[in-house]
Amino acid sequence: MTFNDIFKSSFLENVTSVSVLDMTLTLLLAFALGLFIYYVYKKTFSGVMYSASFGVTLIALTMITALVILAVTSNVVLSLGMVGALSIVRFRTAIKEPLDIAFLFWSIAVGIVLAAGLIPLAVFGSAVIGIVLIVFVNKKSYTNPYIVVLQCEDHDSEVQAKEYLDQRTKRCVVKSKSAQKGLIELNLEIRLKEDNTDFINELADMQKVHSAVLVSYNGDYMG
Repeated sequence: MTFNDIFKSSFLENVTSVSVLDMTLTLLLAFALGLFIYYVYKKTFSGVMYSASFGVTLIALTMITALVILAVTSNVVLSLGMVGALSIVRFRTAIKEPLDIAFLFWSIAVGIVLAAGLIPLAVFGSAVIGIVLIVFVNKKSYTNPYIVVLQCEDHDSEVQAKEYLDQRTKRCVVKSKSAQKGLIELNLEIRLKEDNTDFINELADMQKVHSAVLVSYNGDYMG
């Protein structure tokens, strides 16, 4: 092997395997579609605490996936090595919202499709997915549930409070009940007839009712 043979390696040949135009166009489209995914994520977020870093991750993930797939499609040998390298990667971050998984797969899929050269599919598919998510996630087809934490003195006051809630709400179901001497605590799931919550004040003023607390929840925190 001579000194010139070193510079005839496949490494230098791979430098021009992907053109500058392809790289620029792919990364710009990946950035644009990543921004669109980030916008849809902001519009459809309904969790407890919004994470701006997760939105930025969606943009970066789209671009990184496009970059990796662009390299893989340019070299068959590299694609086999990439599969082996990525197979040892493990992610330990917990996904708090089930819908976040859909956004992660969406970003990865867009990056793969763009790098494969299927630009119309990536753009049209992202538009359809975004519209579907905005329409269905923001659509409320149910009444928000509430939990009433009720503390009363005896069985008679418990029955009276339960009957009162049955009259003032659409639905009232006992979720849990704990009893000790001189105190009964109930957790009841209710659905309001209207937005007025003044009934909880009247409930707390009943005889032998020690306290009444109204808590809103979306169904993910309590079973």
